[in-house]
Amino acid sequence: MLCVRRFMLAMVLLPVWSALLAAGENSKHWERFRGPNGAGISDDKNTPVKFGPNENLIWKADLPGAGNSSPIVWGKQVFIHTTSGDGKLRGLICIDAGTGKIRWQKNIPGVPAKIRADSSFASSTPTTDGKAVYVAFWDGKNVVLKAYDFDGESLWTKELGVFNSQHGPGASPILYREMLIFANDMDKDDFTTKVPNDRPAILMALDKRTGKLVWETPRVAERACYSAPFFLRRAGQKAPDLVVTSTTAVTGYDVNTGTKLWEAKGWQGPFGKGPLRTVASPALVGDVLCICSGGDAGRYTIGLQLPGADTDQPKRVWENRKDFPYVPSPLANGEHFYFVNDAGLAGCYHARTGKRVWFERLSESGFYASPLLIDGKIYATNSSGDVYVFAAEPTFKVLARNQFGETVRATPAVADGKLYIRGDRHLFCVGKSR
Repeated sequence: MLCVRRFMLAMVLLPVWSALLAAGENSKHWERFRGPNGAGISDDKNTPVKFGPNENLIWKADLPGAGNSSPIVWGKQVFIHTTSGDGKLRGLICIDAGTGKIRWQKNIPGVPAKIRADSSFASSTPTTDGKAVYVAFWDGKNVVLKAYDFDGESLWTKELGVFNSQHGPGASPILYREMLIFANDMDKDDFTTKVPNDRPAILMALDKRTGKLVWETPRVAERACYSAPFFLRRAGQKAPDLVVTSTTAVTGYDVNTGTKLWEAKGWQGPFGKGPLRTVASPALVGDVLCICSGGDAGRYTIGLQLPGADTDQPKRVWENRKDFPYVPSPLANGEHFYFVNDAGLAGCYHARTGKRVWFERLSESGFYASPLLIDGKIYATNSSGDVYVFAAEPTFKVLARNQFGETVRATPAVADGKLYIRGDRHLFCVGKSR
């Protein structure tokens, strides 16, 4: 029986291994938020540990606009979603990965809107399949999905209607074969008038070639959530589950039809002072998913055992109400989850039990950007622009602190031995000096 369970667990682990293999075979690409399958993991061997304005900096490019969205990379192209300082334009920029020069920029009109100061009009990270790049714009009122080819020519436009939340939209599209998938969750009520939204939560798949709807599934809404979906392959299935986390549920969908396969409703339990958002993307170790949530009412994280060898339904195996992050996503490595949180602390916890291995002060500034796991080391960028590198090991060990002196809220990208760090004014390309 033990051997059978281990085999089944290996089948559950398949999507994680596949993501790592993809990172190795396609190390020149970082095609979506947090890279292959959204795991934040790269096996790149050449990313330097120590760098800064005067060390291992290949180039520094001025950005014509701001934003909290992450860069993505495909070969010699880097793509970034931006907004103009006056809030009247939203843009997609293509930058030469070798020189930092802007190849092209495409804009749509926008209007200023009232959102939190630490949010942005450009928070959604694009995605690419190497042929086209797909981005979710918010013009200050409506969400618009657009596709461009690699020369910047518009391929199609899909209007999704009004978005409502004091944070603005920040969900990032992902790709599966010929489909573009987008989880368009928002607050159930207008946050200013408290009037219910007509269409507050929709999960949809579009034909990536035309923008035409393939399927859509209404979802129960509570708070706007931004955690990116990921793919989970379970034993005996030809296609992976599409897993989406939100305030109200953790749900697995049939990726080809949008049909609900399983669900953990009420995973936060009673909301207490108020419902919490999922902003961080989850991390998977074996069949245990680490799901973080937060907001003004506090922090809440669980370990959720997903359907697999030992259970047909998801099952909560541990919870934590204070240590884990709200905005930065956790990382999976070996038997552990690693993270940095909004208060500047870093932690390592056992995935199966949720028990603390270590929990240490890393920075005086907090973290918005999600950390990356690169060749057994964690790269974590705080809001002040300091990039800490520490060992992804059960013993806390800081390897470097690299300073750029510029506000950073965007999660970096890594490809072909280079780390791309987006500040509030510049894009930094870090790599070993040649």
